[in-house]
Amino acid sequence: MSATATPAPATTARRRRRTLSWLRGVTIALVSLVFVLPVVWMFAAAFKTNVQVTDPTVGLWFSPTLDNFRGIVEDGQILRSMGNSLLVGTVSTVLSAVLAVPAAWAVGRFAMHRTGSVILVARIVPAISLLVPWYYLFAKMGLVGSYTVLILSQMFVSVPLIMWIMISFFAGLPVELEEAARTDGLSAFGAFWRISLPLAAPGTATASLLAFVFSWNNFMFALVFADDRTQTVPVTLFHFISYASTDWGGLMAAATLITVPVVLAAVLGQKYLVAGLTSGATKG
Repeated sequence: MSATATPAPATTARRRRRTLSWLRGVTIALVSLVFVLPVVWMFAAAFKTNVQVTDPTVGLWFSPTLDNFRGIVEDGQILRSMGNSLLVGTVSTVLSAVLAVPAAWAVGRFAMHRTGSVILVARIVPAISLLVPWYYLFAKMGLVGSYTVLILSQMFVSVPLIMWIMISFFAGLPVELEEAARTDGLSAFGAFWRISLPLAAPGTATASLLAFVFSWNNFMFALVFADDRTQTVPVTLFHFISYASTDWGGLMAAATLITVPVVLAAVLGQKYLVAGLTSGATKG
């Protein structure tokens, strides 16, 4: 009788790695397809007429038109709303970072666990539960419809978000660097300003970018607190939908237009974004 040859362990391991690599590639392709297809449909619909958008027989082969973009640019509201969103998002993000980053350093460096728990609670509290008392308070102060109320409401979410990201980042920095700086004569805040803050630049950029994107996309705060002069882009998009009909072409053109700044911010800050998101994984 002849013995049956068994595959070598190295061959079996190569086959297993090849199978896992193939499955990983298929999974990534499927997930990417799920996320990319709606974006492709939005971009294509921006160059279609309303009839073409609602016609299921019209796919990606059609005669493109710029009428949708021409219409929203001539109207001017979407451009004003983008300016409002840029103003509110930038100012709220900068102010939130100025407040949250030093606070996160103090919490992370001095192990203030209770404070960290309070920040987590503030992060998960539904903002919609605060809209009624906020509106009453801001109406009494005469701030409803102003940029101030939009910036303050965005900061309620941005400050805990930036703090929660930065706490773990500062906790992972070597404390010996600050101790050496203190030995050289720097104060505690001086060590933070000269040593920890520059090292935390990737984490700060990541947290700030996420806070800006949240502010840019936020609909609820602007719907309640803004007026025609200060409304942001999500509220303007909502105006393309009416009870009788929906201007799909204009809606998709406006959605494409307001997606560009966020995509550019993500692309330009990709280096810091990846570094900031992966820093926590190397802690310790």
